[in-house]
Amino acid sequence: MSEPGSSLPSPSSAPPAGASAGRLQQVLGVTFGIAVSVGNTIAAGILGTPGEVARLLPLVPLFLGVWFIGGIYAFIGSIQLAELGAFVRRSGGQYVFARRALGPYAGFIVGWSDWLSTCGTNAAVPILIGQYLAKIVPAFKGDEPAVAIAVVLAFAALQWRDVRLGSSAQELTSLLKGLVYLAIVLGCFLLGGGHRAEISASEATAPNVTLAVAVMLALQAVIYTYDGWNGPIYFSEEVKDPGREIPRAMFGGVFSTMAIYILFNLALVYVLPLRAIAGDDFAIGRAAGLIVGPRGEMLILGLMIVALLSAANAYPLMATRVLFAMSRDGLVSRRAAAVNAGGTPTVALVASTAVAIAFITVKEFNGLIEMMAYFFVANYSMSFLSLFVLRFREPDSPRPYRAWGYPWTTGIALLGAVAFLVGAIIADLKNPDAVHHYSVWSLGLLVLSYPAYRFMRRAGYEREGV
Repeated sequence: MSEPGSSLPSPSSAPPAGASAGRLQQVLGVTFGIAVSVGNTIAAGILGTPGEVARLLPLVPLFLGVWFIGGIYAFIGSIQLAELGAFVRRSGGQYVFARRALGPYAGFIVGWSDWLSTCGTNAAVPILIGQYLAKIVPAFKGDEPAVAIAVVLAFAALQWRDVRLGSSAQELTSLLKGLVYLAIVLGCFLLGGGHRAEISASEATAPNVTLAVAVMLALQAVIYTYDGWNGPIYFSEEVKDPGREIPRAMFGGVFSTMAIYILFNLALVYVLPLRAIAGDDFAIGRAAGLIVGPRGEMLILGLMIVALLSAANAYPLMATRVLFAMSRDGLVSRRAAAVNAGGTPTVALVASTAVAIAFITVKEFNGLIEMMAYFFVANYSMSFLSLFVLRFREPDSPRPYRAWGYPWTTGIALLGAVAFLVGAIIADLKNPDAVHHYSVWSLGLLVLSYPAYRFMRRAGYEREGV
C-alpha cells in the first residue's frame, strides 16, 4: 500500500510560477496544538449557552451532566480525527480527509463550507470584541465594525511574516484565556458565597417538552459550544511529529476545554441559583455584579475581550490552511498555494482576511452563519465516514496512531453527528417563529455546489495548466 498522502501532490511541491518560493514549515508542537484547540473552541458560546441549558434542565445534576456528556462526545470525536490527522499528514483540516477517502467533490463541499464558515467566525469574534468594547467605552459606540476590521487586519499582519510568530501569539493568547477563566472561577468560589438570598428568579419560560427532548436540545447546544476541538488537524503537515503530537494536542485540547467549561458552570451554580441562570444569555455578568458591585459586568466584558483574542488569532490560521490545501489540489486557483519564506500561505491569508472583512459589512451576516452551521455537522459526519473508508481501502498503510475502540467509537461519533444534524434540521423546519428556514437554504447551497465544483475544478486545473 502507498504511504499516507502518496496519491496526492507532494506537500513540498514547487509553487506555481510567480508564487513565493516557500513551503509549509514543520515547526509546530503539542503546546501550539492545545493552544489552537482551546483558542478555537472557547469563544462567546460559553457565555450564553448556560442560560439556555438551565432553562431546559432546571436541575443542577442534569445541568452539569450535559456539559460532561458533551465533553465525552468531543473526546470520542477527537479519537477519530487524531488517527486521520496522524495518517493523512497534510494541513487543511477535514477537507484533506474527505478528499482522500470520498473524492474531490466531497472534499470540495467540506473545504468550501469549512473555509467560508471559518472566515465567518473570523468576522463574528472581532464583531463581539467591538461590541464589548463599545459597552465599556461608550466613545466606540457606532464604530464596532471599524474595531472588528482593525482586529482582523491586526492578526493577519501578525501572521504574515512567520508561522512561528502566529503560533507564539496563539500560545500566548490561549494562556491568557485560560488565566481569565481561572480568575473568574476562583473569584466566584472565593467571593461568591452567601448571595443567593439576594437573587430574584429570571422570567425565562419553562420548556413545554418532555425531559428526553429537553436533554437532547440541551446536548445540541452544549455540543455546538464544544465545537472547535479539531483545531490541531488543520496543521498536521506543520507539526514536528504528527504521529505523536496530533493525538496529544487533540486530547489535551478537549480535556482542557472540558475542565474550563465544567468549572465555569460549577462556579455559576455556586453563585446563582439555577432559576436565576435560566434564560439569561450573560449570567456570568450577573454573578460578577453580585460579587463586585455595579462594575462587575464591565469587568467581565473586559476579561472576555482578552479571552477572545486567542479565537481571533486561531480562525485566520485555520481558514488559511483550508484554502491553501484546496489550491494545492487544484480545486481553486493554484496561486493560493503560494507560501512565503516564513511558512505563511500569503495569498490564502489575504483571501481569507478579505472574506472576513466582507462578512463584517454584510447586514445578513447572521443568516449566512446560520446556513453554514448545518455544514459543520455534516463535515464531521464525512470525516468519521472517511475513517471507515480509509481503514477498509488502505488496511495495510502504516498508522502511527489508531483510534481507540474502532469501529465502535467511530460508529458512536458518526451516529451522534448524524443525529445532531437531523435534529437541527427538524427543529428548524418546525420552528413557527423562524423567518427563514436556514436548513432549506443550506440544502440549496448543496445543490448549487456541484456546478460550482465543476467550474472551479476546470478553472483550477486547466487554466493553470495542471
